[in-house]
Amino acid sequence: MKKIIYSISLLLMVSCASTAQKTTSVKKDNYWQQHVDYTMDIDMDVNNYQYKGKQTLVYTNNSPDVLDKVFYHLYFNAFQPNSQMDARLHTIQDPDGRMVNNIGTKEQPKFESRIAKLNPSEIGFIKVNSLKQNGTEVKHETVGTVLEVALNKPIQPGESVTFTMDFDGQVPLQIRRSGRNSREGVALSMTQWYPKMAEYDFEGWHTSPYIAREFHGVWGDFDVTLHIDKNYVVGGTGKLQNPQEVGHGYEDTTKALKLPSGDKLTWNFKGENIHDFTWAADPEYQHDVFKMDNGIDLHFLYKKTMEEQFLEGWKKLQPKTAELMKYYSEHVGPYPYKQYSVIQGGDGGMEYAQCTLITGQRSWGSLFGVTAHEMAHTWFQFLLASNESKHPWMDEGFTTYISNKAENIILGEGKANPHEGSYRGYRYVVNSGLEEPLTTHADRYERNMAYGIASYSKGNIFLSQLEYIIGADNVAKTLKKYFDDFAFKHPTPNDIKRTAEKVSGIHLDWYLNEWTQTTHTIDYGVKSVNDKEITLERIGAMPMPIDLEVTYTDGSKEQFNIPLEMMRECKQTKATTLKDWGWAYPTYTFAAAKSVQSVQIDPSGLMADVNLENNKK
Repeated sequence: MKKIIYSISLLLMVSCASTAQKTTSVKKDNYWQQHVDYTMDIDMDVNNYQYKGKQTLVYTNNSPDVLDKVFYHLYFNAFQPNSQMDARLHTIQDPDGRMVNNIGTKEQPKFESRIAKLNPSEIGFIKVNSLKQNGTEVKHETVGTVLEVALNKPIQPGESVTFTMDFDGQVPLQIRRSGRNSREGVALSMTQWYPKMAEYDFEGWHTSPYIAREFHGVWGDFDVTLHIDKNYVVGGTGKLQNPQEVGHGYEDTTKALKLPSGDKLTWNFKGENIHDFTWAADPEYQHDVFKMDNGIDLHFLYKKTMEEQFLEGWKKLQPKTAELMKYYSEHVGPYPYKQYSVIQGGDGGMEYAQCTLITGQRSWGSLFGVTAHEMAHTWFQFLLASNESKHPWMDEGFTTYISNKAENIILGEGKANPHEGSYRGYRYVVNSGLEEPLTTHADRYERNMAYGIASYSKGNIFLSQLEYIIGADNVAKTLKKYFDDFAFKHPTPNDIKRTAEKVSGIHLDWYLNEWTQTTHTIDYGVKSVNDKEITLERIGAMPMPIDLEVTYTDGSKEQFNIPLEMMRECKQTKATTLKDWGWAYPTYTFAAAKSVQSVQIDPSGLMADVNLENNKK
């Protein structure tokens, strides 16, 4: 970014003015969303990792559009040689280390896709054997990870149709999130494992191929029956309907077990008003239940064969998870379900409906940290179900923001700014020259590094920096109103912006545009201090309001706030509020009350200025 080398006096022309429901078929204020009711019966063979499924799906078209096609996601098909997920591992410059083998050296790495090496018994697949629309066979074609269905009869607005499907599946060797036989020995991590109806919304169909990134789903109800080896313990989404028939720590110990004969147990889970269904199973799972005072049961499933240090961590985690649940419920919105599960599985940490899968062999700090983050996704991804494929920063960033705050309080860390790591990461990607705008689709980032810093760090800063712009109290109110207005819906970036505007009265269109739709950077500097006269300069392209701390020669200090003209209102602050700064003016000059010793821009550190060297003089 070139530094502006000319200076003009700022014309001070403008003064600052002081001043959860179900969505089955609800259409309010022109908002609508589709609805699904899944009933599935799954027969799992733990010897060859294959399963047979029967699915009945009642699909309700709440849109104003006539649909002549529908689409399903078949995510497991990504775990095959020559899939698009495999191809991406060959072309991206910094592939996910969990998905590749380094066949070079540490100094000169050469990566080999793990998917490319899978043999036929190790790949994943979902094969649709038959599909009927209201009892009549319908034409369908599998194209990679998407099933394209040409309907016999279009679905009219307000109409519900029933799709019945028979399908076969094979669980892939654990590569990314889903799979069998993870590196920690978990037998089955069953995520994105069933034919899942794609989302259709005001933007149309969302049918991106699965490249290992994020998801978007239709709200609905799930009734899943699973038949699996009787030695396996199962946990996941939904409430178990037949605890006395399966045991394994789910049953009421005051009542007699009714275990059926045979080699398999039948598990029946139901989940209402959710947009995904996940389960995990292992014969060595320890199952603990931590009962909260508010009636919510927290389930913990982890391998009892781990080393003692890890087992101690999982015990210590349980009351702390309850504290996390209380924190998020208080600071965002109440958790609406009666159960939540933390399950050892997967390849890191990933959020799902009413549960998370995390790796379990971690230090205490890491175990708590990953649980704090993944549980927070329950609010910023499942209850506030933004499209995390198109807007991963709303999902990962907001989750990082609230989990950082929760960890800081619950662990008593006492950090003045618990988001400092995000600011460091953001400045790193800016200085690298590899930053891409937050509007980039999650799959389309040129580098995993750029995706990660954008989604987690810059997305987090969207909210932490918003505290700088409208005040921390207003951001806290914004999150609660955002939850009240958009829980069980699919909010967009404009929705969080408008919520913040309604709470604060401050115009924020400029902020959403500059921070998420461009890679403009913030760089303000103290240009000169001449006795009482202070001149500031805007060097970066992105405008911001300015908080300023002035130290006078007599040792006293005064705080100033310079609103951005486009805000049209002032942040409520105890600082002395000055005239607005119009963004087009590169400099701003004002006179302080007394002789000035030094000037500091943004003493809070919440503004993501990319050059801190010129912030003080």
